[in-house]
Amino acid sequence: MTMDQALPRSTPEAHGLPSSAVSAFIDAVEAQGLGLHSLMLVRHGQVVAEGWWRPYGPEHPHMLFSLSKSFTSTAVGLAVAEGRLSVDDPVLGFFSEEAPAEISAHLAAMRVRHLLSMSTGHAEDTTEHLFRDPEGNWARAFLARPVEYAPGTHFLYNSGASYMLSAIVQRLTGQTLLDYLRPRLLEPLGIEGATWDTCPRGVNTGGWGLSIKTEDIARFGQLYLQKGLWHGRRLVPEAWVLEATAAQVANGTNPESDWEQGYGFHFWRCRHGAYRGDGAFGQFCVVMPAQDAVLAITAGLDDMQAVLNLVWAHLLPAMGPVPLPQDEAAHHALRDRLAALTIPLVRGERSSSRAAQVSGRAYIFPPNEQQLAALSLERAGDAWALVLRDAQGEHRIACGSGAWLRGTVRLVDGAPRRVAASGAWTAEDTFTARLCLYETPFCPTIVCRFEGDQVRYDLKGSLGFGPAERPQLVGRAAQ
Repeated sequence: MTMDQALPRSTPEAHGLPSSAVSAFIDAVEAQGLGLHSLMLVRHGQVVAEGWWRPYGPEHPHMLFSLSKSFTSTAVGLAVAEGRLSVDDPVLGFFSEEAPAEISAHLAAMRVRHLLSMSTGHAEDTTEHLFRDPEGNWARAFLARPVEYAPGTHFLYNSGASYMLSAIVQRLTGQTLLDYLRPRLLEPLGIEGATWDTCPRGVNTGGWGLSIKTEDIARFGQLYLQKGLWHGRRLVPEAWVLEATAAQVANGTNPESDWEQGYGFHFWRCRHGAYRGDGAFGQFCVVMPAQDAVLAITAGLDDMQAVLNLVWAHLLPAMGPVPLPQDEAAHHALRDRLAALTIPLVRGERSSSRAAQVSGRAYIFPPNEQQLAALSLERAGDAWALVLRDAQGEHRIACGSGAWLRGTVRLVDGAPRRVAASGAWTAEDTFTARLCLYETPFCPTIVCRFEGDQVRYDLKGSLGFGPAERPQLVGRAAQ
């Protein structure tokens, strides 16, 4: 990204928003223990507030999970504009080789628009079945699933549908979704370094797997707010923006839920006339047309509705139609607050009376679901290094005392992940480490309690869609 591609910066008051309203939003987020990692608020095309909870930072990409879907939708819209397909094309028309031997009437009736609007007619999400295909043929696995409802009549959130859209774009263009989007969307927006997971056959996953930076999310939202225009250049057809962000299918009747206001083409309708792309654990691109505003958020949290409730309570109603007088005190307070944001460090002592006894000692674990084979705690200068051995190999994690120390681990899926760690002795017999995999939502805590020749190991916090807490493991000192 060049400087002229960066969004311009301003103050909240210059765009009709009190700095105190942004501070109140952050106060409420932290009071509720919502684990935000970053936020960027754009009004009238200018960034009026931005912040990252250390060790997260503006230069680091973040996993988007299902917020990726809105980019997949955009690729389909561009392919439609180029005359490559229509949203009314039959899905089976792209997959003659993967079609099942017996084709149901509902499957035959499935159109591209049904993939886009999550109204394929399936009664259950197909995603797990894609993973289970023994030959990695995800398109075949999707088409093999029963289609219980007439397409277009039943909403079901289904990431397999997003994958099929990605596969269609790749078949039509000969390019992955990511490569197709680079010259048409990403490069004009100044989005650099984007990565996107692929299936075993080299197709971008579509429904998840994209990683970009917070400002990239904000620029994507601003593009949609501007109905597809960017610096006077038409990137996305206005007709597609309007169609994709309008309610295409009903998805509930609860007036208080932002998940039941209607679903577009891989965009959610919200209350207050807003719409959004979002992803698991609190990844948001919220577009508020009436306020001429965009809010980008990355996070690691479970209650996504709680975040939106605070946006509607603190930010949206505070955005006025005219500039406000500058409030230097409030703006400086907000600026200082944003600069000081951090994921809580582990607080405790640098050492303990047990430290010398356990330092460098290996503890062996019996077979377990976490696949943890061994653990040791070693001195690393002024810090401690937690050394774990599992099915992926050995992971040495240096834990800063009162600070974040950065490194790399392969704890999640075998892929190298950047990590920052903080650690301390939180009791005479207990060492606690907090790991922030700061390009993901995940910040688990590891607690090691040393008792004689044993260590009790607790992993708290998610490393994915699994449980937030796992059974305690007990290891014994190697003889």
